[in-house]
Amino acid sequence: MQETASAAAPKARNDRDTQSKDAPENTRSTNAIAPVPASVVQPDAQNLGLNELKLEKGQHPVSHNLISENALKVLYRLHKSGYQAYLVGGGVRDIFIGQEPKDFDIATNAEPEQIKKLFHNCRLVGRRFRLAHILFGRDMIEVATFRGHHVEEENQQTSKQSDGGMLLRDNVYGTISEDAERRDFTVNALYYNIADRAVYDYAGGLADLQSKQLRLIGDPETRYREDPVRMLRAVRFAAKLDMQISPDAAAPIKQLASLLQSIPSARLFEETLKLFLNGKGLATYKLMKEYGLFQPLFPLVSKYLNEDGSSNGDKFIEIALENTDSRINAGKRVTPAYLYAAMLWYPLEALAEERVIDSGLNYNDALLLAMNDALDSQTKSIAIPRRFTSTIRDIWHLQSRLPRRQGKRAEKAFEHLKFRAGFDFLEMRADIQGGDLVEVTQWWSDYQSANATGRLNLVKELNAPAVKKTRPRRVKKKKPAGETIEQNNDQSND
Repeated sequence: MQETASAAAPKARNDRDTQSKDAPENTRSTNAIAPVPASVVQPDAQNLGLNELKLEKGQHPVSHNLISENALKVLYRLHKSGYQAYLVGGGVRDIFIGQEPKDFDIATNAEPEQIKKLFHNCRLVGRRFRLAHILFGRDMIEVATFRGHHVEEENQQTSKQSDGGMLLRDNVYGTISEDAERRDFTVNALYYNIADRAVYDYAGGLADLQSKQLRLIGDPETRYREDPVRMLRAVRFAAKLDMQISPDAAAPIKQLASLLQSIPSARLFEETLKLFLNGKGLATYKLMKEYGLFQPLFPLVSKYLNEDGSSNGDKFIEIALENTDSRINAGKRVTPAYLYAAMLWYPLEALAEERVIDSGLNYNDALLLAMNDALDSQTKSIAIPRRFTSTIRDIWHLQSRLPRRQGKRAEKAFEHLKFRAGFDFLEMRADIQGGDLVEVTQWWSDYQSANATGRLNLVKELNAPAVKKTRPRRVKKKKPAGETIEQNNDQSND
């Protein structure tokens, strides 16, 4: 096996070199930031018909300096192999509104197996939607074949719908105009053609970007039933792009929100990462609550939230999301485990208290058992991977360890790999609940900033026995001897 791998390495390097040469030297990315255009629709743009618009090179802000180098490699190789190749969706949309694009999805008339033949670093994924993922180290470019319309005589191998209208299989291929009609929102139906460097708008998306209206393509209820995740995408894009969901697109959401329960839990985990880890998590959360989309994903958590956001559970989640947004926007690392730990904390405490009452366990033991209950309940709707549930447990467990600082406990807790996350979590709890948590948080803050000697002194202060306040002994007055004899005689006579 080692010899085979070694022999394959030069071939892989040669393939990568060949792909790099596919993109002309003057089109390589320099990671420039997209300028904010004065107007996204130029007055001299060519009208292609109903809701179709073409912007020639020079009439739009899309530049190769703003496109991923790896995306350009894929676009040029498809084009040079005789296929149509378009950058589509968020990569084009974000450039038009002046945001730095992060997703570079490509649409083509090449079918998945044809794409795989062109790229040795390609893998085909998905049964419901057949996609090609082209891998460049940790970077991945997603390539999709143009989608076509379903016909009444469905082939079960290529297309299939449930009785409720949900698409179970959607591998019907078509033309670029059909593909545009199959996309979800008008602002995502923007195509940049590598062949002529023109931008094609097939659904009025540029006008909607200017008016800040998020509109669905087609009948909203039908499109939501086809794929209920589109409701989550609606609130995510509205928050991310600072747009209003159009009235017709917003109207059916509350009524259809329960359809999310039919989505595989693994897919919903991936969607929650996009919802809460995009730098607009707090705004997204508020829209999810407004449209009734939070409850189907977090049924256990919803019991502890209020509509007006006044509960401790609401405040705790909002603080966690606000902190996460700040870290993301500052370019710092975040983990979804921290957010899940925050969302489930108040349900966890309630479950632990129930365990104490029902079984008579002490609180710490009850808390450990309640962790299983909370995570088992949540993973029924969202499949949180084990690598994150273990971190969630560590953060929760530290909440019972950090207040116990005597002896060697403080040093051991401080050495824990998740100490910082546990401390930040404790600090959030102190902000909401106050009380003894404020003193514990301040102590740990002092402990972290102190040197080794200072830490020992802080622990010694905790270990020192409390000095009992004693009252001075009361000295009894001695009575005269004669008085005592008389009293004894009186008692004897009685």
